[in-house]
Amino acid sequence: MTRAELKKVLVVEKILDGRMTNAEGAATLGLSVRQMIRLKKKYVAEGGAQALAHRNRGRKPKHALSEEIKHQVVELYKTKYHGSNNCHFAELLEEHESLKLSPSSIRRMLLEKGIKQAKQRRRGKTHRPRERKPQAGMLWQMDATPYAWLEDRAPAFTLHAAIDDATGTVVGAVFRPTECREGYSLVMQQGIRKYGVPLGLYSDRHTIFRSPKEKLTVEQELAGETKPLSHFGKAMAELHIEHIQAVTPQAKGRVERLWKTFQDRLVIELRLLGVQTMEEANAVLPKLLEKHNRQFAIPPKEAESAYMKLDPSVHLNHVFTIREYRKLGHGNTLSYNGKVYTFAKPCDFRFEA
Repeated sequence: MTRAELKKVLVVEKILDGRMTNAEGAATLGLSVRQMIRLKKKYVAEGGAQALAHRNRGRKPKHALSEEIKHQVVELYKTKYHGSNNCHFAELLEEHESLKLSPSSIRRMLLEKGIKQAKQRRRGKTHRPRERKPQAGMLWQMDATPYAWLEDRAPAFTLHAAIDDATGTVVGAVFRPTECREGYSLVMQQGIRKYGVPLGLYSDRHTIFRSPKEKLTVEQELAGETKPLSHFGKAMAELHIEHIQAVTPQAKGRVERLWKTFQDRLVIELRLLGVQTMEEANAVLPKLLEKHNRQFAIPPKEAESAYMKLDPSVHLNHVFTIREYRKLGHGNTLSYNGKVYTFAKPCDFRFEA
């Protein structure tokens, strides 16, 4: 018997012996007087202390999972879904195996077999998080992270992505061998074509986003010169997107937390799809982003969107190309990277200023 059941037996026996009243016994056990009288009658009618023991002790609950299902779940985790957290594993079992189980049930099954999650619990927040923007399209956060996305099936490569600050929607993503301007440009084009032009963009201070010569001398400032922009920065200026460069990773925490989610879930999703190369990963990435957004994106505080409609006359492929400006010299020639170029066919006109 449990400690609580033994306490009930002792109180009932004291009442039957006349050493305690029904009211005193009820107060001791935290029961009403009527409940106390029922316990006393049950003790007398059904043969003493055992009558007060819980009737379900030793019985298997009707809703208990069978040993066969438990064994199946553990084997699936070891062979097919290893590395997934309990919540993700429960989702995958329902999606692929038609097994609907709660994360807590799965956790108990795995712990019974000595299987613990390798992922550490998230540390407590050390700073107050910034509130989300109220409207979708007010701010995107952008970053890239290298990781073994295909585990040991291919070398590590880099995922570039952008997330809307107001809704948590991943607006675009692409895999590239390394962090590069082309990757960020493709992400921006994906998001702009699907959602529109955002008002602002939050990134880190990588030289892809800023020119290493952006600090002007006093003489240059007095002469009215403006800060030089990187090729990516020029594209942002042309699209009238305010480009904010974060000093610390915490400033763009939304996209930093996205990497934890992707490294936890995306790796397993790619494994289940049998993806073997970076090109194959890019092919299935749009569907995986849709699945992620359905589950994790939230409605904005304000229904009105802040996205700007892209001008039909603007060609994004041209906006995000590297453009260098040169002046035609004598003989309709221009120089670039130490080489001199001219028209393939001679021209009678002279274009130099």
